[in-house]
Formats: sequence, structure tokens, C-alpha cells
Amino acid sequence: MSNEEHYFIGIDVGTGSVRAAIIDMKGRLVSLDVQAITTYNPKHNIYEQSSTNIWDSIALCVRNIMKQSHIEAKKIKGIGFDATCSLVVLDKQGAPQSVDELSNYTNNQFNIILWADHRAVDQANRINATHHPVLRYVGNTISPEMEIPKTLWLKENLPAEKWNSIGYLMDLPDFLTFRATGSQARSTCSLTCKCSYLPRHVGQGWDSTFFNEIGLGCLVEEGFSRLSHAGAGVLEAGDPVGSGLTEEAAAELGLLPGTPVGSAIIDAYAGAIATLGATPAHTKERDDMLGSLQESLKTQGPSRLAIICGTSSCHITMSPESIFVPGVWGPYRSVMVSNMWHAEGGQSSTGQLIDFIVNTHPALEEAKAKAGHQNIYSFLADHLTTLQTQRGLRHVEDLTRHLHIYPDYHGNRSPLADPSLRGTMVGISLDESIDDLALKYLATLQAIACQTRHIIETLNKEGYTIDTLCMSGGLCKSSLFVQILVNMTQCRIIMPESVEGAVVIGAAFLGAKVSGLFSSSSSSENGLWDIMVRLGRAGSTVLPREDEEIKEMNRRRYKVFLAMLEDQKKYRNIMNE
Repeated sequence: MSNEEHYFIGIDVGTGSVRAAIIDMKGRLVSLDVQAITTYNPKHNIYEQSSTNIWDSIALCVRNIMKQSHIEAKKIKGIGFDATCSLVVLDKQGAPQSVDELSNYTNNQFNIILWADHRAVDQANRINATHHPVLRYVGNTISPEMEIPKTLWLKENLPAEKWNSIGYLMDLPDFLTFRATGSQARSTCSLTCKCSYLPRHVGQGWDSTFFNEIGLGCLVEEGFSRLSHAGAGVLEAGDPVGSGLTEEAAAELGLLPGTPVGSAIIDAYAGAIATLGATPAHTKERDDMLGSLQESLKTQGPSRLAIICGTSSCHITMSPESIFVPGVWGPYRSVMVSNMWHAEGGQSSTGQLIDFIVNTHPALEEAKAKAGHQNIYSFLADHLTTLQTQRGLRHVEDLTRHLHIYPDYHGNRSPLADPSLRGTMVGISLDESIDDLALKYLATLQAIACQTRHIIETLNKEGYTIDTLCMSGGLCKSSLFVQILVNMTQCRIIMPESVEGAVVIGAAFLGAKVSGLFSSSSSSENGLWDIMVRLGRAGSTVLPREDEEIKEMNRRRYKVFLAMLEDQKKYRNIMNE
């Protein structure tokens, strides 16, 4: 069988859907399928999912891509998984166990606390009040979106018999490899980024003093068996998990038993895997990167920022040395590329915020009627161009000169790590027209771009040299947003060849790594970086506009953005006096 006949599968579990994809030896997307998954949202801060629903959707996706592609199962040489950092709860037999308070924890269908769930804000605040040294590796502030505050919430809120019946507490990526292989091995990515684990060359794994101090001493007494099985090991991204697919999982997926499965990764990191190494073909920059992988990793790592923008947005960069950035998660060692230190910033609500602003506007139905078959966001972008022409403005950004939004409607993840912050809007009127809807849409895109600039400036202040943004996710589809972002940050943007498939392609790169077909990649410490550069496929490059009026307009808007943040803090202090 020639190399041309070798393929890899990636499986990506996002917030609202599952994707599965097949790529070839050159990183080209061969087949892609998407299936929706169910989210239960009974309260504004409660989000739950079902591991059974997710696995069934994965199985359907994989069977579909195999059918679409007409590729024989024997030609699939590796599988990689990524997923959101959501907490999966299983009983001692490995069956789903309820996290649903409204059913008094009897509805075992909902056994996942989604990443966006903020029920554990109080627990996170109390953990942060300890100022334990472990917190240094999450920017000194643990998030309620992480697994340890959620675990503490479960301990404090579940009836004792329900808490005692829990056998497994897993980050969703690790659950997927467990379900696929039967192996209880966990990933360095999930444990380090979301479970307060200190990996090799950083610490001794689980720090018992931390867990005792925060109120989870019971986990220490159990030897942390619910968080990780002592004998199963902790693996780096793309390392082999167990003996590959079990008979059961293979039958469900329509693949062969024993097909290699790579250790999983959090979904944002899969987006980073697909994009951070991708550079336009036939350029000196790419030739230089391939010519000296070690050197390019050291130089390109700290200067590139992966932005994975969907429901929320994640910002991932890396450095050969540890760089501590207040309010930014990390530095995390070896959670993606071996021996590199990774920083993870983020915005808790971006695509979700845009949807909220648009879907709650009085003119939405009128706008949808006028849009017809056109996507509502494309319609609004076109409408903004019309308004710009009608008003005789040189730049579309000038339409919102006196309309400003501060975007933390779901709290701030980075660079302030303050989930209590909220959104604000300045310059609103009684206007309920489509014009007003379009302007609020534009102001939301500008607010997200301002906050991205805030995150980049915070990272660069501490030692990063970010000048390139490597994009993936749904917001890439908006050329309006991409140009606003590039102008606001003054960074070039490298788009992915496949906007729809970038994250799941990153998962497939883990399948490529575990296959062993990239011999230098399996033996070299730069193995995954080698795959990222060789298989990463870049699309277009977008550059900032060299227009002094736009630069000045964005300078002023960013100044207003920072002022709105300080004003919110000031108002809170006044009311709390």
C-alpha cells in the first residue's frame, strides 16, 4: 500500500456539534461530516450535556465520512480526538452519572458539566483566595470553567451517596479516548490545563497540599484515582493510547479493531495544531521553517498566536521558556508541542455574544425577511456597506464612532480573569430599525477585536513577540470581522485553507502522529511541530490597511474600550462603598 493510500481521522467535539474528518498524507481534507449535539440549559449559568449523545453523534459522523469517501477501513492509519474542556462524570462501572440538580441528580442522561457552565463561581473564588503556588500556572486565577472548581461544587452539592458513587471524573477529551480504547490513560493537555496537574519538569503531578487546602482532601486520600488511574499513565498529544480501538468501539465507528488512537487534546489546542505551523506554500518563510524545525519552533512559537473563534474564542501561543502572564492561563509545559511552554488566553463569549446581540434585537425578523436565503450576518455586512455609502463615509468603522460595546457579557477570561465583569453599551437610542441592528452588530465585532488587542498587548508586555494571528473557527467566515481584527491589532492574519475543518483537521494531525508513518515525528521531540508545518495548509494572508485614518480611529476606539472597563470597576466600587 503506497503512502497515497494512507489516511487519518480527526474527531472534534465542539460546544454545539460533533465533526469528523478524513485527511490524507498531505493534510488535505478528504471528507467531513457534522452532527448536532444536545445542550441542556435550564438556567443562565447551567449548561449540561450527555456523553451518550456525544458518542452516538461521533459514531454517526465517522460512519458517514467513511461512506462518503469510499475509503476502506484498513487504510485508516490513526485517529485523533479533541473536545471542549467539559467535565464528564461516570459511576464506578463507567456508566453516566447525573450532574443535573433540577432532577435531584436522578437524570443520568445529563452527566457532563459543559465548559461554559458557571455554577462553580463561588468555589473558584474560594480556591483563588488560598493563593496556593499551583495557581501560578493559571495566571494566579483559576476559572469556574475549569474542572477542579466544578469537582468541588459536586462534592459540596451532591448527596453524600451520589458523590461517593462517582468512579471517574474526566475531561471530555480523555473520556473520548477512554470510550474508544478502554484505556484509562489521561492526556497531559487535559490534566495540566484544566485539572491543576503539574506535569514532568514542573512538579510531581498532583499537589496534595493544594487539594487538602481547597477542600478536596478526599481525592488525596483516594490517591486521585477518580482523576487519573495510577497505572494508566499520562500521555502527550498524539501518543498511543492503549491498544487502539476496542472491538466494541470499532464496530460502532465502522473501523478496524486496533486502529491506533492518539492521546487527545482540548479543542482549542486542536485548532492551534492545525494553524500555528501553517504558512503559505512556495514562500521563503515556509521553506525556512521546514529547513530548520528546531529554530523555527523557537522563533515562530512566541510570535504566532492561534485564535480559535467559535462560541467562545481561545488564544494559544508558545515559547521555549516559561513566561508567566497575569490573567492568562499557563504557562503549561508540553500540553501540545513537547517541551514547549504554552499560554492560553480567551474570551468566554464571542460567537455567542454576536448571536445574543443580533437575536435579541427588535428588527431581527424584519432583517431575516429582507435577507431571504442570505445568511443574516452576510446581510448585515452588506447593509453596513450600504449605510457607509449613503452617509458618505470613507470607512465602515466610522459608522459606530459614538457607539461602543464592552463585551464581557459572560465574564472576563483574559487578561483580567474576572468572571464577575459584565457587558456595557454606550451610545444607544430608541432606534429599533435594521440600521440600528447592523450598527450594533458592527460595534460587537469591534469590541471583540479590542479585547483581542488587550490580550495580545498583555502577552507581549511579558515577553511574547506576537505579530501573526493564525485563525480558525466560525468567525473566520466573516471577512468584515477578519479585516476589523487585523486593523485593530496591527497583526497579519494567516487564514486556514479549510475554515470549516481547521479544528477537526488538527485532531486528525494527532492521528497522523500516532500512526508512526512520519518517522521523524515519532522519534523527535519536535515530532508534532514537524507535522504541523508539513501538513498545515494555509489559505489567504490578510494584512492591516496602511491608512492613518483607520489607525487613528482604532486608537481612539481602543482607548474608549479601556475606559469602559475602568468605568465599570469604578461604578462597582461606588455601589459597594
